[in-house]
Amino acid sequence: MSMLSRAGGTVRVGRYPPPAVDALDDPPPAGGLRDDPAADALPTYELRRSRRARRASVRIEPDRGLVVTLPQRAAAREADRVVRELAGWIAPRLVVQQARRAAFAAEAGALPVLGERLALVEQEGRRRVHRRGAQLLVPAGEERDRAIEAWLRGRAREEAGPRLDEAVAALGVRYGRLRITDTRSRWGSCSSTGTISLSWRLLLAPPDCLDYVVWHEACHLVHAHHGATFWALLEQHRPGWREPAAWLRRHGGDLRLWLADAA
Repeated sequence: MSMLSRAGGTVRVGRYPPPAVDALDDPPPAGGLRDDPAADALPTYELRRSRRARRASVRIEPDRGLVVTLPQRAAAREADRVVRELAGWIAPRLVVQQARRAAFAAEAGALPVLGERLALVEQEGRRRVHRRGAQLLVPAGEERDRAIEAWLRGRAREEAGPRLDEAVAALGVRYGRLRITDTRSRWGSCSSTGTISLSWRLLLAPPDCLDYVVWHEACHLVHAHHGATFWALLEQHRPGWREPAAWLRRHGGDLRLWLADAA
């Protein structure tokens, strides 16, 4: 995806996929599937409005299922029309999405952290997460996921900070500050003022993915674009970047399934 600019000077990350991706790779057909018999039964969907949307669109998000986005002033019935029109495209992808959710639910007793699987041990009365070897001692009940997210945010800063310091030293540049976020649309960003933002969900991926995104953003401090000079610089310092980029492209959307209720 090409790099886009936002108001405020933030550079949107391109060439590695956003955390939310379709359950299957191909986009919905532009013309729809009008004669599909499954179109009579509407699946449940989440409706969103967007000021930037020019027409209705649909996507399957790993944690939220079917999402329909409409322009700000479009009639609500337009969402139903689009879902009926694309029923043949939507149905098999919802099956895949639901299977993924079921698979993650079966593994809810452990959490992957930089390639390690840590068993979650709930304890009554505990308020904060504590790691003990290959275990994470976590609060019991409703506060569990929020506490785990808070722990992961802190750990993300601890892991990303030294990596970022190393990268900017090698590049001969400086950054303003490091922000740990949970933005759905990108893994990281580099602002025009030198603020580096990174998603804490990168801790749930293999370690090379965090390394790659850190270096990707650090290189934006030198080249605020995705032109040839940017990729040459990244290749010079991280020649193995393609493998973690491919991992994120294929599996990144599933990272939203971890702690989905806390998001």
